[in-house]
Amino acid sequence: MTKTLADRSVLDPVLDRGWAMTDGRDAITKTFTFSDFTEAFAWMTRAALFAEKMDHHPEWFNVYKTVTVTLSTHDAGGLSQLDVKLADKLDGI
Repeated sequence: MTKTLADRSVLDPVLDRGWAMTDGRDAITKTFTFSDFTEAFAWMTRAALFAEKMDHHPEWFNVYKTVTVTLSTHDAGGLSQLDVKLADKLDGI
């Protein structure tokens, strides 16, 4: 079982890049906006490959050129280091 984050200061760089705490749960959320649907879908495809390699999958919602991503580690019951690592990857795509 993955452990939740004991040191919440590791979230500071992620929050500084536009991620926000999710209301009502121990998770972070960010909305990515692209030029069109094709660009958004291409980003999601690249993100899916990273997520699969990490065996850590995001919750996401896509409408046209926007993708809203929520990260939380379900088996830990909240945020974990996996969420920070995946947020870093998603920001880097």
